[in-house]
Amino acid sequence: MSGIGTGYDLSVSTFSPDGRVFQSEYAQKAVDSSGTVLGMCCKDGVLLAAEKLEISKLLEENSNRRTFPIDKHAGAVVAGVSADGRAIVDRAQGEASNYKSMYGDAIPGSVLADRVASYVHVFNLYWYVRPFGVCTMLASYDHNGPQLFMIDPAGTSHKYYGVAVGKGRQGAKNELSKLKLADMTVKEAMFAAAKIMHQVHDGEKGFELELAIVSDETGRLFKRVGKAELQEVEAAAKAAIEAEDLDMSD
Repeated sequence: MSGIGTGYDLSVSTFSPDGRVFQSEYAQKAVDSSGTVLGMCCKDGVLLAAEKLEISKLLEENSNRRTFPIDKHAGAVVAGVSADGRAIVDRAQGEASNYKSMYGDAIPGSVLADRVASYVHVFNLYWYVRPFGVCTMLASYDHNGPQLFMIDPAGTSHKYYGVAVGKGRQGAKNELSKLKLADMTVKEAMFAAAKIMHQVHDGEKGFELELAIVSDETGRLFKRVGKAELQEVEAAAKAAIEAEDLDMSD
């Protein structure tokens, strides 16, 4: 009975006999069924990328953001339930603001990740709330250099060189594992991310690619990649994929 959650999935405060919290696992499934999101930590900065699935042809471009600024030096991308993601981003922005007011300096990436993870974890402890159905990737560039963190629905935080979640996570992870991220620049990572997103996209619906970076080139400031540059990167990525397909068919 515990294998399928019957009787043990009514509250997030209930463990099954084999030690599972099914509500937290269900929240992770909401992330797994969303568009692919990935992060790459490079030698000169961090890149965040999101595959925003086209839910309607009437939807205006850039109307449903997945990347958000947290502070001047930090930003986030969310995968899963976008409304839940906005709530976490709002909390992260508050933590960054409070830290700066208290200590007079920008919040370190590790501190930001720990505080956000603690907030997310609280929603896995009480029966009257539900876990956030979102994974949050945090990118920061402080005195410790470029850093990439991911926080899952259970409130667990890990630091990564490269990570992917969402529908195409397995294919994206395979491609990320082939890259030497510690030797790459963010410019190179932008091309690689666009290529990965187009490779893992299932093709059933169109999608809009969203990229955001914090790097030496941006003065260690978090910013979204502009439309013109994004189109250029996507065109190069599509051309590279087509060239590889032609080589394989020969």
